[in-house]
Amino acid sequence: MGLFGKLFDKKECSICGGEIGLLGNKKLEDGNLCKECAKKLSPWFDDRRHSTVEQIAAQLEYREANKEKVAAFSTTRIFGESTKIMLDEDHGVFMVATTRNYAEENPDVIAFSDVTGVDLDIDEDRTEITRTNAEGEEISYNPPRYLYEYDFYVTIFVRNPYFDDIRFKLNNSSVRIEDNGNLNRGMNRNMGMGMSKGGFTINFGGMSNMNNRMEPESNVDFREYKAMGEEIKA
Repeated sequence: MGLFGKLFDKKECSICGGEIGLLGNKKLEDGNLCKECAKKLSPWFDDRRHSTVEQIAAQLEYREANKEKVAAFSTTRIFGESTKIMLDEDHGVFMVATTRNYAEENPDVIAFSDVTGVDLDIDEDRTEITRTNAEGEEISYNPPRYLYEYDFYVTIFVRNPYFDDIRFKLNNSSVRIEDNGNLNRGMNRNMGMGMSKGGFTINFGGMSNMNNRMEPESNVDFREYKAMGEEIKA
């Protein structure tokens, strides 16, 4: 009875003082946080559970001040699709947004000078394409055929009191390349499970034969996203 009594006890948000509904509590190290206050935190912040009420209150002050920076932001360049990195080169700042309503989303405005590094990771997944024989069995083509799917991730490392990095995907949907067994080949055969090439990293997934594989840069979409990632780094 005592356990269920605690479960249904009304809780109060340690930040705004509002009542927290059932299953709506976001625990802090020394208090409670309601959903509405939690929504105001930076989307790149992931240490809420180990933060104190004082630390969360300080971040919400920072986030409130950030609204003025968003309002003053003047976009000069944009990269990405659903998630966009926007540059204000005149003021030396950038922000990463996932919606078109910047005022409501309140994306963190970061100075170029607070960037400590940028990584471009290209995740690869490979699936064998098979065919059905006369007996109704799934069999491999000869030579084998594969479907490759690529996703392009940018990680921006920053100096910020509430998060260390911003990671987002450049492409909406995976770049799909079908290898019919005759596409360009020729990557180094001693690559292990990842390869650094031209300032980016390809992370291989589901691959068994590293010595005989297609060259993804033969695909125009692959080249465009890779070039976009490299331009962001520059």
